[in-house]
Amino acid sequence: MDWKWQERYILGHAPMDATHQEFITRVKALAEAGDETALAELERLIAHTQAHFAQENHWMEESAFPPLHCHVGEHQRVLASMASVRSMANKGRPALGRTLALELPAWFENHAATMDAALAQHMRHVGYVPVNVEDLAAEKTAA
Repeated sequence: MDWKWQERYILGHAPMDATHQEFITRVKALAEAGDETALAELERLIAHTQAHFAQENHWMEESAFPPLHCHVGEHQRVLASMASVRSMANKGRPALGRTLALELPAWFENHAATMDAALAQHMRHVGYVPVNVEDLAAEKTAA
């Protein structure tokens, strides 16, 4: 798979951009995995995507993003698709993970250019500085 981070994906919020870079890395790893490693790469992608979406959902809630429900709904649909692919892959069809990975770049490009770009613009407009959800969890643990 010849998919890599590109300047046009930069939305101007470092935590979001870093998460998107990692998403591309995980998708590429799954697309290039052999049958023996496809399930493990699918699990890594799903774990990353769950954290990725939780982070964005947190930012939307904290910044009072108006189309929150539409954006969250899309996250839920992608996670449901991933769960379905995981179920079938676990039943002896590991190649389905690679099929998913080949479909995700087109979805990501549209999602990032529309929904995530709108979120990034909204956060700038309201002066919300996004915090990485993992950093928040570490702060709560330390307190």
